This record gives sequence, C-alpha cells and structure tokens, in this order.
Amino acid sequence: MNNGEHASAIRRKVLVVGGTLFIGRTLVSELLKAGHEVWVLHRKPEHDLGKRVGSIVADRNDPEAMRRALDLSNFEVVFDNVYDWERGTTAAQVEATARACAGNHLHRYIFMSSVGAYGDGLNHHEGDALAQDDHPDPYVRNKAMSERALFRLHQRIGLPIVTIRPPFIYGSGNPFYREAFFWDRMRDNRPIVLPGDGRRLMQFIYIKDLVAACLRAMEEPGANGHAFNIANPRAITQAEVIAAFAEAAGKKPVVIRAPRERIYHLGGHPMGPQLYFGFYFDVAPITLIVTKAQRVLGFKPTDFVAGLKETYRWYLRHQPKREIDYSYEDRLLGLVQSQPQLQAAAH
Repeated sequence: MNNGEHASAIRRKVLVVGGTLFIGRTLVSELLKAGHEVWVLHRKPEHDLGKRVGSIVADRNDPEAMRRALDLSNFEVVFDNVYDWERGTTAAQVEATARACAGNHLHRYIFMSSVGAYGDGLNHHEGDALAQDDHPDPYVRNKAMSERALFRLHQRIGLPIVTIRPPFIYGSGNPFYREAFFWDRMRDNRPIVLPGDGRRLMQFIYIKDLVAACLRAMEEPGANGHAFNIANPRAITQAEVIAAFAEAAGKKPVVIRAPRERIYHLGGHPMGPQLYFGFYFDVAPITLIVTKAQRVLGFKPTDFVAGLKETYRWYLRHQPKREIDYSYEDRLLGLVQSQPQLQAAAH
C-alpha cells in the first residue's frame, strides 16, 4: 500500500476523536485528500485544521458529555485516537464512546491501541494474550482493557471494531521529544548516551504508513472484528537506532555507553525530566509480527531510513536551534568518561 493510495472511492462521514495532534492531524489530512466528510472531537473551542473540518467539543473522558455530543450524529466511521496522559483513559470511557457512536449508520470503529497492550515480550502475534487487568502500568492496563471491552461489544451488539497496535511512531509533527532529541545533540556536536550494551530492541512505524493502514481498515471487509500489529517488520537495537538517525541526518555521532544503574542513580528517567535517550525510548522491549496486516490490509511499510530522512527535513524546517540544558548529561558523561570501567561494564 503506497502512502498516497487510498483504499476506496467510497466517501464517508468520518469522526476523528482527537484529531488535532500527531496521528489525528495526519489522519485528517489524508481523509480530506480522499474526499471524506471529516469531523474532529476535541476539548478546545476551535481547531486549526481548516474550514472543511467540522468540530465537536466534548471531553471524551466524560461519558455523559460524549453521549450528548454524539447523539444523532450518524458517523459512518470513527477513529478513536485519544489517550489522556494526565488522567488516563479507561476502558469504561472508551466503551461509552463506542456505544454513543454505535448504530445502523456505523460502518467501522477503529481504535488506536498500542504495542503496550501486550504488556511485554517479543514477537507478538495478534492472537497473543493482552496484559491483565491488574497490570501496574495504567497505560498498558487501560489499552488492554479497552480492547477487551470493544471486542465484547463486537460479539454482543455487532460493533464493527478494528484495533490497531503500533510500536514507536515517528514522522513529521511528532510531539514527543524523540527524533529531535537525537538530532538536537548531533546538531550541537554532543555525544549521545547509549544505555547499557545498546542491544535492547525497538520497533518503529512511520506515521504515514500507520495512517495508510487505518484508511485501509475502513473498507477492507476482512478487517472487521480484528486487531492488527502495524510496524516495520524488523525490530532493531538501540545502537542501530542511533546509527539510522545519524544516517538520515548525514552525521557521524559520538556514542558513549553508560550502565543503566548509573543513569538511574544520577536521576535519569525514560520519561524525564532528566531525559537521556528520547522520551520513553528506553523501556523493556515489546516486538511485533506484522504478517496479518501484510496479508489482510496489504501493508507495505516505508524503509526506516527513508522515512527518517523525510522527517529530518521537517525537523530542520520546523525546529529552530534552541538552548538545551545538558547539565544532567554532562554529569553522566563526566562520570562515565572519568571511569572507563563503567563504560566497559555497559558492554
């Protein structure tokens, strides 16, 4: 499936729940290109997506507000992309949204889940068990429970559900400090910290490929009632991640390995504020098998470096050079470089 290829000539009335950020903005743009009638549901009184995009204002975490906002709306396709990182978005709140949208007009309800729904582990197929209801991470717990709730609705009332499970998403407009984290440091001629031995696995998906798969899932009859892993087929190590980011930018990075114990001891955390390897990038690996998406959706991902090169061009246009507080990294690098045995221990 090429990025510019749309799955169907059918024109739909489409709602994007959470259409103003990373996935949503790209999705709205592609839906408009395909000629669909597009609405977004969000909490702000207005959006900047253009006059062609309708607006519904509601808090998706408020089930009653969602019921009132969506009453008699008759959307044919709903993309549910929103997760509230501050409050969490529970399975009950997701189910309330799905029930508010369910009806004779609903052709497909597409829920943006996550690789995190598996909890942990490598080489997951879609039929593998998801994380349990008592998982300690609320994001993991909420995504897994939301999927179970939606598939129960599929069984009980025929909700035409598709769930999508991406890993790390990259591309133009990424609001998380991920690609830019590495390119900022390369632009400032800074060393990049590589945690541990650099072999921890990561898996990625280009935003345009993810959205193309979502559009395909709108119309593919075989998608109804299914979950899909959407990712680049090959997981890569953290060392390979740095190399790919550098290749895309035409840079040769200086990489300094540091033991995770030392990183954490000095206050480093995968989610910051003392960030050391891109926001939430250094976490236990979860990897995916994507043969189902290739078979059912015709999924064909963009080459990782090619996608990164396009993202790097966007970064140069939209990320002006800025002052970054490198004091934490300076302390960490100073300690590791002054004690070579620490860097050796990271191998």
